[in-house]
Amino acid sequence: MESVIYTLVRRDEWQAAEAEGAYRGSPDDRRDGFLHFSAAAQLRATAAKHRAGVADLLLVAVPTAPLGAALRWEAAGGGARQGLFPHLYATLPMTAVQRVVPLPLGADGLHIFPTEIP
Repeated sequence: MESVIYTLVRRDEWQAAEAEGAYRGSPDDRRDGFLHFSAAAQLRATAAKHRAGVADLLLVAVPTAPLGAALRWEAAGGGARQGLFPHLYATLPMTAVQRVVPLPLGADGLHIFPTEIP
């Protein structure tokens, strides 16, 4: 499917992961048993639904190839009509991360994404 997937992480959670050498997920991730990711086309809706108004948010880009069989594309809570989302059933090693960029809030309260995100 996608060659790069994305997750939205609060800055303090990411700083803790960097110190540890791996991202183990948000409280929601740990509750659900996997790390939640999105394809590029899913990011804006994901941010609006799950991270609305979060000012210290980071966009973490990860190539799918190094994730192997631990990465699964599955229906989310809304079912198949929302498409399949990438879920990682493992911790995310820092060595797998392609880049991390801040997602500031615009005047309208929505996150400002890099230009390559549709």
